[in-house]
Amino acid sequence: MAKKPIIENQIITETLESNYMPYAMSVIISRAIPEIDGFKPSHRKLLYTMYKMGLLTGNRTKSANVVGQTMKLNPHGDQAIYETMVRLTEGNASLLVPLVDSKGNFGRQYSRDMAYAASRYTEVRLSKICSEIFRDMDKNTIDFVDNYDGTLKEPTLLPTTFPNILANPNQGIAVGMASNICSFNLRELCEATIAVMKDENADLSEIMPAPDFPGGGELLLDKGEMSEIYKTGRGSFKVRAKYRYDKKNNCIEICEIPYTASVEAIIEKIVDLVKSGKIREISDIRDETDLHGLKLTIDLKRSTDPEKLMAKLFKSTQLEDSFGCNFNILVEGSPMVLGVNDILCEWLRFRRSCVIRGMKYDIEKKSDKLNLLEGLEKILLDIDKAIKIVRETEEDAMVVPNLMDGFGITEAQAEFVAEIKLRNLNKEYILKKTAEIETLKAEIEDLKAAVSSKARINKIIEKQLKEVSNKFGKDRRTAIVSAEDAVMEIEPEELVPDFAVKLFRTKEGYIKKISLVALRTSGEQKLKDDDVMIEEVETTNRAEVIFFGGGNAYKMKVSDIPDGKASQLGEYIPNLVGMEEKADIIGMVLANDYSGNLLFVFDNGKCAKVPLSAYATKSNRRRLTGAYSAKAEAIAMFFLPEDTDILLISSAEKALCVSTEKIPLKTTRTTQGVGVMTLRRGAVIKAAYLAENSGFAEPKRYRPRNIPAAGSAIKDEDKGIEQLSLF
Repeated sequence: MAKKPIIENQIITETLESNYMPYAMSVIISRAIPEIDGFKPSHRKLLYTMYKMGLLTGNRTKSANVVGQTMKLNPHGDQAIYETMVRLTEGNASLLVPLVDSKGNFGRQYSRDMAYAASRYTEVRLSKICSEIFRDMDKNTIDFVDNYDGTLKEPTLLPTTFPNILANPNQGIAVGMASNICSFNLRELCEATIAVMKDENADLSEIMPAPDFPGGGELLLDKGEMSEIYKTGRGSFKVRAKYRYDKKNNCIEICEIPYTASVEAIIEKIVDLVKSGKIREISDIRDETDLHGLKLTIDLKRSTDPEKLMAKLFKSTQLEDSFGCNFNILVEGSPMVLGVNDILCEWLRFRRSCVIRGMKYDIEKKSDKLNLLEGLEKILLDIDKAIKIVRETEEDAMVVPNLMDGFGITEAQAEFVAEIKLRNLNKEYILKKTAEIETLKAEIEDLKAAVSSKARINKIIEKQLKEVSNKFGKDRRTAIVSAEDAVMEIEPEELVPDFAVKLFRTKEGYIKKISLVALRTSGEQKLKDDDVMIEEVETTNRAEVIFFGGGNAYKMKVSDIPDGKASQLGEYIPNLVGMEEKADIIGMVLANDYSGNLLFVFDNGKCAKVPLSAYATKSNRRRLTGAYSAKAEAIAMFFLPEDTDILLISSAEKALCVSTEKIPLKTTRTTQGVGVMTLRRGAVIKAAYLAENSGFAEPKRYRPRNIPAAGSAIKDEDKGIEQLSLF
């Protein structure tokens, strides 16, 4: 009989604490967030393995060999290890200071689709700068812990002599937090660290004005924004591509792109912009990246201004992109978001501890050596006695105890004497060895004094930083330009391609935008069954159009209407403008300069004339509520550049022709208007037309002397006329 499962009630906080929190902390500490040495555990395990394999000074070896050895420390699989290695290589171009000297195809950071070769085809060794990563590694400068199965030891941190935490880009996503650290120029970083060593609150803006990226580009520097990043560790800045204009071939060559961008994403976006008609100055784009580096070529059409085109592309593509800073690092196992000065201070504390531990190691080793030599010095007093003790001792195990008793020396000293070769048991040899005693004593005392002197430790660190700067420092790759100077004054409408279009609106609420060029080769307009075309308007792609329906006005750019064809049904206007309720569209107007008036016709016989300027807004609002009165149903809307005649038709088969000049202008959008057509009980206005488009033989015969008026019965010759247009 199966046992019933035991169900225990547990407080949710206890469940999270016992199950979720260990997982979250494991991800934070052991995977995603870098520590003060600038490495995540996966980086550290890989580099330490390569160090133990002798790849700091030896020849390159197959990447597969390194991956296999690293699996002794990293249990996450060979592919994960190799992907970590790829990013650290010089060939991948991900790091400003590459840590792995590579040979073979390791892909490129700036290419999303460029695949790296398998580990059996590539070769690696540690870069020369790794000598600074592992300096004094064997002097107990850092702690070691057991690996995952307890068979090996691995370092908890690496004793890097420069602040690697800020030397290379580093990104990680943990549970409930993330980290995104930009890179800084190594030469500038070393100088900045020295400045912070002397003054923790030093202003670094002159020494290290901005980050530096391996891919170059141009950083748009906003000093206030950058100051905030340096202070808090949070904020963002923009980086844009570098380009040159080839006048002879009329093309733009892009040679550097933002670190966060990829060649493929940029090309895809530009192609989309060209296909959608938003950019018409480009005839072709191709990727000409080769062994010499990145190169995107954009062929231009005649009379194209390259600077204005690039301004458009900067705004519309990843050719200009933002880097969001989140300087979240682990300090003694705790995640902390720190500013640049604070990070350098923490690194200096870490580095001081490494230097001190190295000094203490040297003191211990020198003290051990001194102790042995002092024992040897006692032997000098009577060498013959020592020889006699060794010769007369019958058992090997008793040699050391007998020497200890004979000369009053320690076991370690006795072991040292006993191991000396017989030929070296002479006065000359012993004097030569013991001559180091005074030197060792002086060195030990000097080291002890240095350990307790912060100034001397700082001097050592400063010397090491200068050595790194001189030996490995390089010029900036990312140029710095003022954010104000980099912004090209370009009007928003200039970003929209300007070309002639024609808008077609149907009775069922569909609209088409067709360029005049495409219209010349178009066939018959496709419509839904029982649908008719009621309006055709010629305008430009940069114009603004307002749709009226459901009591609201909906504003949008003509450029936002997708390009269409005669063979397509077009866009359903309620969906296009985002109507909450699919109300009928009663009218459409082009708002170029907001001159002229609008006339709303209601089914109760009233008309309201409102200036179009009443719908102009300072903000870019797309929806205006209360665009016209809701007291009665609006059956039509007309745009009046100037006063004209309109024809109203009631359900009682009466018609009324009236000049809009007689309808007073109201300034309030929701005005109920004035009575124009008097209706008998139960009758309503069923249609309204511009008189010139009504199809009536003589609309003026229905003109009254005064308004409001009841209108006149529709003549036989005007009955049954199919009205195709409201305008």
